Amino acid sequence: MISIKHKIIFTLLLIASVISFTAPSYAQSIIRDSEIEAILSEWFTPIFKANNMNPDQVKIILVNSNEINAFVAGGANIFFYTGLIQKTENPSELIGVMAHELGHISGGHLVRSREALEQASYESILGTLIGIGAAIATGDSGAAAAGSMGGSSMAQRRFLSKSRTFESSADQAGIKSMEKAEMNPTGLLTFLEKLSGEELIPASQQSEYVRTHPLTRNRINTMENAVDKSQYKTAPTPSHWQDQHARIKAKLLGFINPEQVAWTYDERDTSLPARYARTVADYRENRIEQALSGIDTLIKNEPKNPYFYELKGQMLVDFGRVKEALPVYKKAIALSPTDGLIRTAFAHALIETAGNNTAQLTKATEQLQTALVHEPRSTQIHRLLATAFGRMEQDARARLHLAEEALLQHKYPYAKQQVNIALKGLKENTAPWYRAKDILSVLENVKKKN
Repeated sequence: MISIKHKIIFTLLLIASVISFTAPSYAQSIIRDSEIEAILSEWFTPIFKANNMNPDQVKIILVNSNEINAFVAGGANIFFYTGLIQKTENPSELIGVMAHELGHISGGHLVRSREALEQASYESILGTLIGIGAAIATGDSGAAAAGSMGGSSMAQRRFLSKSRTFESSADQAGIKSMEKAEMNPTGLLTFLEKLSGEELIPASQQSEYVRTHPLTRNRINTMENAVDKSQYKTAPTPSHWQDQHARIKAKLLGFINPEQVAWTYDERDTSLPARYARTVADYRENRIEQALSGIDTLIKNEPKNPYFYELKGQMLVDFGRVKEALPVYKKAIALSPTDGLIRTAFAHALIETAGNNTAQLTKATEQLQTALVHEPRSTQIHRLLATAFGRMEQDARARLHLAEEALLQHKYPYAKQQVNIALKGLKENTAPWYRAKDILSVLENVKKKN
């Protein structure tokens, strides 16, 4: 579920590179969407398995930006810019980019995360990496130092030489992963060829992907040879993946650039992606009746699609009809019971309509605790839990979740303050009490390392 108003929690400025150019400041933000994440996970699962990674432990995170980039950070967290997704023409190109990024992990290129980064929200991961720029993509541990040298040509040459080596190595690892997964590697080559012309233009005009993933003609030639030798170079992707790709692009366009939908999809286009884009655009531009009519038609077309129910629930909440959203969210959960984002949205609606109804607030906390299993880095879940427990006058439990939220945000003094208050009211040797003790231990370790 994409929600520009509710789900984008933290906005940040990210400098695009430490190589000698001055990038304009622009806002980038984390967005979460159950449908898009599920689709990408389906596509990428063979690559994860080829790299001996458990697909359930890999998180795919979207960064709302027109820039083109992707990177791995903070463990098995894959960040994709929406601009990169919109630039691709088929699933194979996105799969190729993913295989390349995982190549940085298998090649040992990534900066080793500090322990604190493992106790961080996705927004905080990005915040921690501000100033490292290209290092978040290439894993060059000297990149931050190179940046602090104020554009020293020697530092730049050292960084570029090393990162180019990393990129070639990641290409080769990506190709090997795709061969092992029996997938067509052509997508990575076609995607890089789209960007190859940017090498000749000033750095300030290049896409972020090219700035952080330096391209060379030799690198492209090597990729061409590797693809030509692949026994899977003509292997097709599953037929429904192309439809999924079209839906992803339609949904992103509707949410991020609703004013462009009419120009992108001809009014005579009655395909599901076109109708999806129009429905989302109607919602984003507050055309209430058109939006609800559109989503009802989509649900009628696909009555077992949980993401259509999720979107309708989101619409109803934002249109001020929160009680009507409750049965819609329940239907979405029934169709996708392991989705933490949908449960969180349902719990939020329960809290909004509960007042001080203890039974409904308790139901909301149960939903949130289940969601937390699948979304352990979510600051929103802890904020909602704190709200629900506060309304039930369970101050110690509320304080504990404020501490959890602050820990994820790296607000360590506030986290310590809240957890100490919580401990005074928590019963000893209970699960919340032990968790409070764990938080104090984490904070103590952070203090020792800083």
